[in-house]
Amino acid sequence: MNNHKNRTKTGNEGKTTARPAKITDTVLRDAHQSLLATRMRTPDLLGAAELLDKVGYWSLEAWGGATFDACLRFLKEDPWDRLVQLRKAIPNTRLQMLLRGQNLVGYRHYSDDVVKKFVERSAKNGIDVFRIFDALNDIRNMEVAIKAAKQAKATVEAAICYTTSPVHSHEGFVDMAMKLAELKADTICIKDMAGLLTPPAAFDLVGKLKAKIGLPVHIHSHDSSGLAAMSYLKAIEAGADIVDTAISSIGSGTAQPATESIVAALQGTPFDTGLDLSLLAEIADYFRDVRKKYKRFESEYTAINTRTLVVQIPGGMISNLANQLKEQNALDRMNEVLAEIPLVRKDMGYPPLVTPTSQVVGTQATLNVLMGERYKVITSETRGYFRGLYGTPPGKVDETARKKAIGDEKPITCRPADLLEPELDKIIRDIDGKAKTVEDVLTYALFPVVALEFFEQREAGKLEPEPLEEPKGGEPRFQTSAPLLAPSEFLVTVHGESYRIKVAGAGHKVEGKRPFFITVDNRLEEVMIESLTEVIPTTAGEIEMPSVTQSHRPKAKKEGDVTTPIPGKVTAIKTALGAKVNEGDTLLTVEAMKMENEVHTPISGVVKKILVKVGDSVNPDETLIVVERE
Repeated sequence: MNNHKNRTKTGNEGKTTARPAKITDTVLRDAHQSLLATRMRTPDLLGAAELLDKVGYWSLEAWGGATFDACLRFLKEDPWDRLVQLRKAIPNTRLQMLLRGQNLVGYRHYSDDVVKKFVERSAKNGIDVFRIFDALNDIRNMEVAIKAAKQAKATVEAAICYTTSPVHSHEGFVDMAMKLAELKADTICIKDMAGLLTPPAAFDLVGKLKAKIGLPVHIHSHDSSGLAAMSYLKAIEAGADIVDTAISSIGSGTAQPATESIVAALQGTPFDTGLDLSLLAEIADYFRDVRKKYKRFESEYTAINTRTLVVQIPGGMISNLANQLKEQNALDRMNEVLAEIPLVRKDMGYPPLVTPTSQVVGTQATLNVLMGERYKVITSETRGYFRGLYGTPPGKVDETARKKAIGDEKPITCRPADLLEPELDKIIRDIDGKAKTVEDVLTYALFPVVALEFFEQREAGKLEPEPLEEPKGGEPRFQTSAPLLAPSEFLVTVHGESYRIKVAGAGHKVEGKRPFFITVDNRLEEVMIESLTEVIPTTAGEIEMPSVTQSHRPKAKKEGDVTTPIPGKVTAIKTALGAKVNEGDTLLTVEAMKMENEVHTPISGVVKKILVKVGDSVNPDETLIVVERE
């Protein structure tokens, strides 16, 4: 397998002489991340594996990026198992992954031992090409991953995150490429995640790169602004060796330009790819049918939109941002968020918008809009960014914004990972035997809360992906089977406040308690109780139902009621009953939109009640912790 012509390691292939262009197809990863919110399931990917392996691509991008998180969180799949299955089904073509340097496939920096082990196991399970980048173009954050990939005898494609701003220039990108070449990179990738690369800019940048370095140049762009195909042609004319495309039925818009279109455009030229358009058409037909299954996850924001040139949102971010706003019942505020993103980016010193900085900037911008006040709520990641925990920003940050985030604290100047102690041994102790493999340990290291939930569901044989169909009015989002034992609609009064309750369905018993799915004033909730008669009388009517306050937390009304500003899941509790706290102290963190948001106490006092545990889903205005003044 390792000797196949499509999987041999790339070396120096010359500079600017005309030669066939090579193609990397992203249909197995970035294409559906960009258009379908990363929701495509492994069986649907495998269905085209045999055909994809026949094409003769330079590589297939199949793993990494947001797919790792989405597999666990939404699809209830083991991402490592996905890789193993793809490798088995595609033996003759290089498999490529996207690796966020020291961030791996997560949203923070991980210790060097975790980075090394992750790269080692990724190569062992089937990755041939590691496209390694850092969101701030801080090479210090790429070095350990590059060395680990070289140690694993994989191809290292070191990436430059392309962006435009007052602090970025082509000369600066070339200088960065030269430093990456010194680190023994095998190829250099211009990673244009937001579709900002214009045809003249592509020709100029590639020409400058080929004049300075003797490495193949790989162009990755998104068709978000409608420019990518034209930019690819100019890049190829200037000497680019490889371009990223996506099969047409999962291509264009916020994904990559259509594979067939690029292949056809180069036919009969010195850059002819030699790929079979008939075979590509067969693959496109397959994914055209598959795409229909995922209609729920498409949004109106994945088509070509030249506003991208101003907002600079990458393709993979826009569909997920739309989906997240939809979950917050705030999709109508998308334009406000799009207008706020460039302002937050400027405050942060013009970072390229790519994971994780795109999530940091995008989530903070969303909070600024939803809260009605800029930086009223600041995510843990935003604080970390201003502390320097992601690396050195490209430009100067806004001092007012930084002060709101970290006060008078001085940001660090060292490589962020230098502050991290080795993590692997501690992680193995923490998970207390729940991991079955080294890969499980790494999964937990990256996403501890999501991983534990996944492990528990896997152990219980209850890995159920989110439904592909939107739930209809009044219907539960989950499969239910238990019969209803009482009328399904009634009015409930709790502490003088009335709620209209409708029972939507019930699930299987867990530890003697059955989940009942109900709508409370048209909002779907889940309650774990022993029987429906605990909360519903034999006849509908107005009743006092104190037991509901145990499952549905009381509204925050008093000055010491600690609540979350946005819906999310509790990831950490940082206090204890009886603890003395000062106004502004962080008492817990809530994950929302893939970011962790610190929740603070509004007053100084003593913690009297903790009404949540790690893993609980929480909503705004619920009392999560009660603090009373001494």
